[in-house]
Amino acid sequence: MIRPYIVAVMGSDLQTGERLRPIDLARAAGLSTQAVRNYEEAGILPPAARTTSGYRVYTPVHTAALRAFLALLPGHGHATATAIMRAVGRDAPEEAFRLIAGSHAQLLEDRATLLAVERALGDLEPASLAGPGGGGLFVGPLARQLGVRPATLRAWERAGLVRPRRDPLTGYRVYDEADVRDARLIRQLRRGGYLLEQIAPLITQVRAAGGLEPLEGTLRDWHGRLAARGRALLSGAAALEAYLRSREECSVGVDPDIRAAGPSLDPA
Repeated sequence: MIRPYIVAVMGSDLQTGERLRPIDLARAAGLSTQAVRNYEEAGILPPAARTTSGYRVYTPVHTAALRAFLALLPGHGHATATAIMRAVGRDAPEEAFRLIAGSHAQLLEDRATLLAVERALGDLEPASLAGPGGGGLFVGPLARQLGVRPATLRAWERAGLVRPRRDPLTGYRVYDEADVRDARLIRQLRRGGYLLEQIAPLITQVRAAGGLEPLEGTLRDWHGRLAARGRALLSGAAALEAYLRSREECSVGVDPDIRAAGPSLDPA
């Protein structure tokens, strides 16, 4: 997350029109100068012009680009934020907007997943936690129902998340009603980003308690993380809009004595 004073410093640079060194961008963002150079090489920042002696020269447009990238990271993640910045650098804003829309769509899907988990938990009555019944599903049909591979169900079993019985004649795994319910809940929690080691105690607590209370804290945390992502997407959009405006209003080029290519001789 960008610290408030960094945003203030970086925002003020946009009005100065001064030449900026790698260390100027690095200090303002709390980064190393190598990180700034790496971002340029990755296409996150526009290419820097060079002086006749080979030193990189950045401008306020680069400041806006770095600020936008750092603001995009919390909501979109590194890969998508990088792709967005590269699209803008190629003058392909529609591609950037498509990527942004994808992140919003993923957040909407994650919210739907959380709602589905809460609804699933609403069905966890004590009676449904009974032991194995006479019927059940084999691993293949259950895997198809959940949209996972049979190997995934076996991995969940090794982690102690599901406990299918064995058919006495064939030795095949048989998942009864409670196992199917647990498997559905595990699938939803995995979609919500939870690791197997995080899910295991939740399943154990639900079985022991026979109710929703053990998961209430988890659900509150999940809601909080989704809300934080939503706000991060808004912050990233605002910073990206500022960068787009700066590209329109300013030129990345500098004075005539600065050339566009040359060896990297800029000081730290």
